[in-house]
Amino acid sequence: MNDYMRALHQRFYHEPDFRELEEDIESTRREVRDCLDKLQRRRLMHLVDTQNLLREETSLASFTAGFKLAWGLSKELEADGLYSFDEEETERACRQMREEE
Repeated sequence: MNDYMRALHQRFYHEPDFRELEEDIESTRREVRDCLDKLQRRRLMHLVDTQNLLREETSLASFTAGFKLAWGLSKELEADGLYSFDEEETERACRQMREEE
């Protein structure tokens, strides 16, 4: 099952391209590393805000990949026929009626 899940993950998950955000974070980090005057604190806040944006985008991408995975599993289970309690109950009742006749 783990191999199947890994294969589905590879099939549906595509790493989002956050190069611009990562470059922005690194650029800001370099600017802040030496001193923290008022201007540098603002840059530090920008760094934190940008990291939060990156986390939000990653979260959305992960959610989307999880949804696609669940949808794929649902389709595969449907291909084998959906389980229905009513059908099973109907078949059992029909067998009982035939046996009683």
